[in-house]
Amino acid sequence: MDIEQIFSSLPYNTTPADKSLVERAYRVAEKAHEGQVRASGESYVQHCLAVASILIELGMPVSTIAAGLLHDTVEDTDLTLEDLKRDFGDEIATLVSGVTKLAQLPRVSHYEDDQRGESATRIELAKENLRKTFLAMGDDVRVVLIKLADRLHNMRTLAHLPENKRVRIADETLQIFAPLANRLGIWQIKWELEDLSFRHVYPDKYREIAGLVAERHIDRENTMKAITTELEAVLTDAGISAEVHGRSKHLYSIYKKIERKDVPFELVYDVRGVRVVTKSENDCYLALGVIHNRWKPIPGAFDDYIATPKDNFYQSLHTAVIYDDGKTLEVQIRTPQMHENAEYGIAAHWRYKEGHRRDDAYEQKILWLRKLMEWRQDVDDASDFMDAMKSDVFDDRVYVFTPRGDIIDLPTGSTPVDFAFHIHTEIGNRCRGAKVDGKLVSLDHKLHTGNSVEILTAKRGGPSRDWLNPSLEMVKSQRARSKIRQWFKRQDREQNISHGRLLLDRELRRLGIDAISFDKISRGLEYSQTDDLLAAIGCGDIHLGKIVNQIVGEQEEEFEIPEESKPSEFTRPLPTEEVSILGLKGLLTNLGRCCKPVPGDPIIGYITRGRGATIHRQDCPNVLRIKDTERLVQVSWGQAKQTYPVSIRIRAYDRDGLMRDVSTLVSNEGINMSSIQVSTKNSLATFDLVMGVTDISQLSRILNRLEALPNVLEARRLRPG
Repeated sequence: MDIEQIFSSLPYNTTPADKSLVERAYRVAEKAHEGQVRASGESYVQHCLAVASILIELGMPVSTIAAGLLHDTVEDTDLTLEDLKRDFGDEIATLVSGVTKLAQLPRVSHYEDDQRGESATRIELAKENLRKTFLAMGDDVRVVLIKLADRLHNMRTLAHLPENKRVRIADETLQIFAPLANRLGIWQIKWELEDLSFRHVYPDKYREIAGLVAERHIDRENTMKAITTELEAVLTDAGISAEVHGRSKHLYSIYKKIERKDVPFELVYDVRGVRVVTKSENDCYLALGVIHNRWKPIPGAFDDYIATPKDNFYQSLHTAVIYDDGKTLEVQIRTPQMHENAEYGIAAHWRYKEGHRRDDAYEQKILWLRKLMEWRQDVDDASDFMDAMKSDVFDDRVYVFTPRGDIIDLPTGSTPVDFAFHIHTEIGNRCRGAKVDGKLVSLDHKLHTGNSVEILTAKRGGPSRDWLNPSLEMVKSQRARSKIRQWFKRQDREQNISHGRLLLDRELRRLGIDAISFDKISRGLEYSQTDDLLAAIGCGDIHLGKIVNQIVGEQEEEFEIPEESKPSEFTRPLPTEEVSILGLKGLLTNLGRCCKPVPGDPIIGYITRGRGATIHRQDCPNVLRIKDTERLVQVSWGQAKQTYPVSIRIRAYDRDGLMRDVSTLVSNEGINMSSIQVSTKNSLATFDLVMGVTDISQLSRILNRLEALPNVLEARRLRPG
């Protein structure tokens, strides 16, 4: 590619001054990147030209195209933002600044690689870089589009990188950039990013599905040609002028449907899809009536996104009918402008722009994008930021109504608490109950599209710390979480430290963990003082789940064992790969039934005579009485592949349905109960359960949810001995 090809692809009405600006940007980029080559061996400026070409396809203005040519100069060359401001003005310099990484990442090659072939530190730095990039994106949507064009060309040339980098970049694209393109309605880029990522993240599945599609390609093309011809004829006979096109199936969408619906390839691929493009909105509805009159519609398969557009302003009629051969035919009906919006999303604004006339629809879209990202300044932790992007920006949405009939757009899985904070911070702080469709519901009730929600408030007071407990699923949106944390941050520091100490002590005691100090946890989470950690817990800046994960991932330190007798011999077989024994491989391992260790517990191994190693918790009474300490070996958890039995005790005030609620909750969490004993004395019920959990994080979650049941006083893990 060269600059002449860029010129030839510019719109016919591009002025000589605009062409001169693009050429100047190219010459500066060419000189700045001189001598730089990409992994493919081609000159680096080819990447700049490719990004500019993608931006031209999206219909972007010349200032954005020039910024696309220059987008890597400040990061990768000696050019500075001041140079760009002097030569190209503030607008282009600001766009380049938004795309440029805001901090040079330190080299971390001396760290050990993790299981994915990248160091954990490198992964965290990558997340931090994404966080900073998104902070810059929020001010000008064109920054987002340049970044997407940059990522798209990188994905097209990904094959030249080493495998570990290919997988990491493709996975990041699948998790972040493809959903971002979808959120902005740019389906052209979304589909290509997904299929390119699919190829590298799941290569075996990609080859399998691509092969199956290739085998059936000719037959499918012939079938779709016959269907589109028939459909055009039916619409023409009804006096409706329309273009009918077959919709191609993208490989990643086929894979996702196979995974989601658990059906074979044939049942997904055989679902045909066509797109009908009519001249007007009225013709869309007339075409719908004609199609439903000619073929039998499938109940529940009709969606009117013209009358009620999606939150990214997508408009179309969707229906599905039984075609003449008895198979399903999916139909989308839209106008040319709706089709343009569907393909190019928020970028369609520049394709339709006339002079400098105010575009109200575009202003609405920008306002919508900024609202989505309004919490972004409140989240400093890179991992939390990425989680928030996925939940608040990329996840599917639900649309609920206020009592006055206003529509509120929330992430799927939102609760009345999310709704309350969306309406107003003070309503969220004083929220004490809710009515959904006129009926009282609990605050963890999941809202669905079409619900009418009314919040019941107290005259004063603040939010509950339980709302920030991820195990209780009281809050879904980052917007609500940020406002709750802000409320607690305004409280007295000593009060937050006190609450934090209480919460952490209670969590560790409930999980049966007493062999770890607060100082050790603080150091592991990079807090210089324990009080800082406790204050962060108290105000909600760090949740207990993260602390549990930190404990799970820690390397066990040296420990001393008093001498006495042997451990219990009651054990069960354990797959060897689940526990690694220092200096030993292939040794049979068994879990001690006396203390029932689970992944995350500090453990120790005891070499038995003829039965391999028995794995115990370090605080197991039997281990503490061992006399022959030479047979103790250092062990650590490997990758969990099964469940582990854990003894749980629940204390509650007895009531009707308590047993049913406990068993239903455990079942809904996908946890198996191998035994249960219940005793009641003076209206106080005690449940002793043995449950199979995968690790200590799952144990923490189920204990939290059990304690949230009505009348339950306490749910905790039984200590050994």
